[in-house]
This record gives sequence, structure tokens and C-alpha cells, in this order.
Amino acid sequence: MTHQHYPASVYRGPNDITFEQREVPEPGPGEVLVRVGVCGICGSDATEYARGPVLARPPMVLGHEFAGTVERTGPGVEGFPPGATVVAGAGIACGQCKMCSSGRTNLCRNYSTLGLQHDGGLQGYVVAPASTLLDVTSSGLPMDTLGLAQPMSIAVHTVRRSGLKAGQDAVIVGVGGIGSFITVAASAVGARVLVVDRDADRLALAMTLGAHASLVAGESSLTDRLAELGMEADVFFEVSGSRPGIDSVFEAARSGATIVPVGIQKTPIDVLFSEWTMKELTIVGTVAHVYGTDLPEAVRLLGTRSDWSDIAGEVVPLEGLVTDGLEPLVDGSARQIKTLIDPWATQARPAVHARS
Repeated sequence: MTHQHYPASVYRGPNDITFEQREVPEPGPGEVLVRVGVCGICGSDATEYARGPVLARPPMVLGHEFAGTVERTGPGVEGFPPGATVVAGAGIACGQCKMCSSGRTNLCRNYSTLGLQHDGGLQGYVVAPASTLLDVTSSGLPMDTLGLAQPMSIAVHTVRRSGLKAGQDAVIVGVGGIGSFITVAASAVGARVLVVDRDADRLALAMTLGAHASLVAGESSLTDRLAELGMEADVFFEVSGSRPGIDSVFEAARSGATIVPVGIQKTPIDVLFSEWTMKELTIVGTVAHVYGTDLPEAVRLLGTRSDWSDIAGEVVPLEGLVTDGLEPLVDGSARQIKTLIDPWATQARPAVHARS
């Protein structure tokens, strides 16, 4: 039964999130009212909280990585029966522009996102366009696992954009949140993966996610480590967004390699294009995901592993969003790769990833 009121976190500006009770809204044409089961937070949420607004339009509710159950639907919506389990792709595309017509909905000329330009999932209920939701009831996956679907879909899109194939070698520099998921997605296509990070614990986790070898950044050069392993990397994913990371990638890239700058560089980089030209390097951009192809594959990949507690082991109540979620992301003290928020919980709880 629908609650008459529900808890919501409202982002109002830098370091300003308040909590309030709201009345449950009615979904409009083409919309679905979703009772949020869990919502993940990521670096973009932390950036908005600490230094925003960047893309967000306060006052609003952040959170674009959510899963839940269908409460009811608005006029014209089919295929989402009450009680169905859904995950959100969050990105809203117009479906009519040139990019949408070519299947690249993530580059829609009128693109917007739940949790940035529209109220997102860090609240008890959210109204979402049906076009952003995927019914995953048949997957049988627990809600806490499904809360990882949206970031996994980003990784799926990144690997698909790179053209990485079975039997090829890949390097992933930076195995935090998205880097960990890229490790899963790259390994799933049958590639041999070398992971690089400053944190030995993250590297150890990446090895359990499918990586074949690791390198603690700074202990030796990426070029030397590849030579030691007998690897000629076909694809480099630079996820750290650091200058040393991108420099190491360009130094190690052999002729014909593909480089995917996933992490956002904070400062300009001097580039000598002749080096790219003479090596025939391919530089591939990647942003967000394509709902129709990447989100279903993300859910499938989540089903290939029985327990994701090493990625997201604890679920935090909404009232702990700032102190136990956003602030640890901002200052780098977060204890787990992904922080999940349960808007209905009254206290922190262990995440449930095992199927019943």
C-alpha cells in the first residue's frame, strides 16, 4: 500500500542537504511511480554536494542509481505492473533527434537525467519516465544487487565503445567504483586485464572481479610491467582522471592501441598530435550509457556473481546520507566501493546480495 507521505533528501546547494516529508505524487502520462528500494551514490553526487551546483538544479533530490518496485503507472504506460521490480537508467532522451535516431540516446540533443536535472532516487518514492526503467523482476536478483545496475551499465557502455574483444589485452588505470565495474565487463568479453591503482586493497578486489594481473602505481612503470607480463595492450582505460595516469597510458600505448579516457581530467593536457598520428592511436570518448543495450547487459553481469558484498557491503539509511555517504566520498574515507542508501531504513544494515 502506498504511504501518504515519504522521506526525501533535498539538495539546496554546496554542503546543504535537508530532509523532509513529502506527499506521494501521482504519475503523469508516460510516467511510473516507483517505491525506491535502494539508491547508490557516486562521485558526481559528491561533487554536487561539495562544490555544486554543477549539473544539478537545486532545490532537488539527487540520486540516479536506484532500483525499486512499481507502485502505479500514469496514462499510456504498458508493461510495468504494480509490484514489478525495476532498475533505472536515469537518462531521459527525446527519441527524436539525430543522435536518438542513430541509437546513441546518451548523446541526445535534449538529454537530461533523473537525480541531476529532475528529482532522483534519494527519497522514498520517485516519478520516472517509463522509458528510463527496465523491468527486472525475472532476474530474481536482490534489490541491493540491482542498486549496482546503473553504474555497471556505464562500464558495459565503456567497454562496448572501446571495441575490446576476446583474446585481447586491456589495461585499467584506477579501480575504484567505475574501474571495478569495467574490470568485470572487460573480463566478461574474454580479455586479459591488467589493473593499476595506488591502493593494494582495491587491486586485490579487482583480481577477484576478473583481472589477470595488477600493478601498484609508482612501484614500476606501466611500460615495464606490460613487458614483464608479455602483454601488448590493445585497449587502455584511464579511469583515475589523474595526470600521472594519463601520462603512463600514452607512454605505454603501442602502435594501433585504443585509449579510452574515462576519468575526467581536471587540468588541460599538452598533446603532440603527431605522436597519435604516427602510432595510429584511437582515442575514444565515452559518457553515460545506452539504455536499450547497456542496462540489460549490466543486469545479466550482476547475475554472474553470487555476492557483491565486497563492492557494497553496507546499506545506509537516508538520514546518514551526508555523514556516512557523501562526506566520506568527498574526503576519500569511504569504506566501500559503492555506498547504497535505503530511504526507508531507520538504521544501517548489511547489504543483501544472496538470492532467496
